[in-house]
Parts: sequence; structure tokens; C-alpha cells
Amino acid sequence: MFITIKRITILIVMAVLFVIASVVVYFTAIQTSVSKPEYTIVIDAGHGGIDGGCKGYSGTIERDINLEYAKTLKSYCDDFGFKTVMTRTNENGLYSPFASNKKKDDMLARQKIIEKSNADIVISLHMNSYALSSSRGAQVFFNEEIENSKRLADEIQNQFIKNLVKPRQASQKGDYYILNCSNTPSVIVECGFISNQEEEQLLLSDGYKDKVCYSILCGILSYLM
Repeated sequence: MFITIKRITILIVMAVLFVIASVVVYFTAIQTSVSKPEYTIVIDAGHGGIDGGCKGYSGTIERDINLEYAKTLKSYCDDFGFKTVMTRTNENGLYSPFASNKKKDDMLARQKIIEKSNADIVISLHMNSYALSSSRGAQVFFNEEIENSKRLADEIQNQFIKNLVKPRQASQKGDYYILNCSNTPSVIVECGFISNQEEEQLLLSDGYKDKVCYSILCGILSYLM
């Protein structure tokens, strides 16, 4: 009698496991058969080449740290399944060596990349600087005339408020070429002030870089929901 009950119990357990396995396989098949919408994100590392941007408290060059943050953000977005397009992938600018106005030529090249990519979102990464060394805090800028840009900026800023050390408490309107050159929802992310000694050291650390870029990704996801 004991042996019979034991066998029945084993058979029941096996049947339950089979049902569970079948359900898992079924839902996995559904998930893989339904294609996710593909979003394209342009990640713009600000400055480049002869345009180094601002200089940090201890000599950090904005051009270089912008690129490091852009690469990290790209990695996060790629892992999530977004299609990403980088405006630059090295220290060089995008201007022609023969251009009389290299800054203008550089910005026009970035505009062409945005237009060609059919981007859904543009994230331009920068570091801030101010004569008053106590100024600090990550902040997102937007063009209020471009539909959804403010909402994108607010979502990213809200993530900064949740996750970062002493961020600014609101996004802000900005009149910058990268925000105005297309109808794509675009933001400039000033990740922090490299003119502030304490914040510069944070921004140079891998851990804080990951936290900033992860916060941007979370902001993008909240915006797309």
C-alpha cells in the first residue's frame, strides 16, 4: 500500500511538472513570435576635435568624458534592444578639415545623422561648467516647441532626482542647435558640473557614470510607455 501511494504521488508530481513546462514553452513561443516595436535612439557625444568643450576643475576635457558617457549609454540601450546611432565614436569632430566655420560644419553633420537615422529620440550628452565652483547638479534641457521634448526631459530629470547626488530639481528650456535642428524629440543632458571639484570626481568614477546612464535609460523607458 505504501509503495502504491508513493508511486501515485510521483506520477502526480511528474504530471504537474509537465504541465508547468508546457505552459512555460507556450508563453515563451508567444513572446518570441510577437515582435517588439523598434525604436531608434541617436546618442550624441557633445563637442569633439578642436572643440574640447569646457574644462574641469582638475583639467578634465568635456569632449573626452562626453564620449565615455555616450558609449556607456549606448551599451545600456543596446542591451535593452534599442537601435542606437552614435554621432561620433572617437575624439574627432565631425567637421571637414577644409570648413571655414568648423563649429557650424560639425553641427550640420550631426543634423544629417539625425535626419538619416529616422530617430525616435535624440540624447545629446554634455558636462556643465560655471564660474561659481559651487554650482552643481545634473539637468536636462529641451525645446518646448518640439512635441514631446519636454515630456522626455521631465522623465529623465525625474530619474536623476531619484538616483543622483544633488541633481537640479527640474528640467529647463534651452535654445541650442541640437534641440532645434529637427522635429525629433530631443534633449541635452548636462550630466553634472565638472567645474565643481566634488561633482567632477563623481562624474569621473565608473560607478557614477553607470548610475547616470542607467537613469537616462529609465527615463527613456518611462517616456516610451
